[in-house]
Amino acid sequence: MTADVAIVGASAGGLAVAEGLRRRGFTGSLALIDAEAGLPYDRPPLSKEVLDGRWPARRARLRERAALDALDADWHPGLPAVSLDVPGHRLTLRDGTVLGYRTLVVATGLRARRLPGSGRLAGVHTLRTLADSRRLRSDLLTARAVVVVGAGVLGCEIAATARGLGRDVTLVEPAAQPMTRVLGAELGSAAAGLHTENGVRLLTSTSVAALVGEQGRVVGVRTSTGAVLPADVVVVAIGAEPATDWLTGSGLTLDDGVVCDDRCRAAHDVYAVGDVARVGVGDGRGSRLENRTNATEQGLFVSAAILGLDRGPYRPVPYMWSDQYRVRIQLYGEVPDKAAVRVVEGSVAERRFVAHAEAGGRLVGVVGWNSPGPTRTARALLAASESAPQCSLRGEK
Repeated sequence: MTADVAIVGASAGGLAVAEGLRRRGFTGSLALIDAEAGLPYDRPPLSKEVLDGRWPARRARLRERAALDALDADWHPGLPAVSLDVPGHRLTLRDGTVLGYRTLVVATGLRARRLPGSGRLAGVHTLRTLADSRRLRSDLLTARAVVVVGAGVLGCEIAATARGLGRDVTLVEPAAQPMTRVLGAELGSAAAGLHTENGVRLLTSTSVAALVGEQGRVVGVRTSTGAVLPADVVVVAIGAEPATDWLTGSGLTLDDGVVCDDRCRAAHDVYAVGDVARVGVGDGRGSRLENRTNATEQGLFVSAAILGLDRGPYRPVPYMWSDQYRVRIQLYGEVPDKAAVRVVEGSVAERRFVAHAEAGGRLVGVVGWNSPGPTRTARALLAASESAPQCSLRGEK
């Protein structure tokens, strides 16, 4: 069979493409291919509401079955694509099914990175899928000591959730502060204070040398200092990599993602959206965003592009948020390593503030800490000015 539009990956980005097409009056045939067997779901709750049990898994669904049926799409759940022939306009699924397409959208997202050898030990987890969240929750309910490796956004959220469940938690991070890729070092100290105030043992400037196991199960983490941290559960949150292995030999350019032009085109009749897409913005290599908001906005942009509605280059204002303990952290734009950061409202000491990041005399990022109202104006401020930053690698939500 041949679909007018085939979308590989039915999470936030891929689903936004399909819904955007139908809302704009597209009546052609759609194929939705996804590696997971269940209904599409949202990922941000997996490290918080689903992991701590406040939400049943079904509440994280992006759409119920009736909404998917209304798209009138040929649905292929639980059948990942395994190869792509760009010149031939064909893709092959794991069961051997070959699908033709007129336009293809790649929305396969990310795959969690793992520590070498970690897959051989029970009690070691990554968190990317709903199944991951369920397995981790099951282990957390009986754990005493939890070690989270990596204090980026995801690692910090998992540490906060585990601490909320009453577990002893140690957070290990090679950088000097947690969440420095997102907040920078200066505001990263506020994140450090948040976790230590809530009883997390925070080990920064510390790397993991090895996991320690007994009888096939993890019992500890050996750090770069030689110390062994006891652990019933270890969560590895050291980032993720684009799920592009199935595209090897396809004819697409792969470089830490699917390389696209500034309209999200990877090749003639091929687009990429979401975490997997590296979009050209005039700096040679292009940039890739890892956050939920971008996936949806990019999906809607591509749905318009497929229909010939040229809106100019895709130039988002990066946005991420994170809920930890009773704090909501928001970032519009970015906080580069050498940015000058100044608090423009509230104070860090009061744990409620808005901070501006400036680089080269331009506003490049706005951080809100328990300040959702004032932070909402940041997007318009950044988008309306010449200082609006280009896409960056920052943001893990």
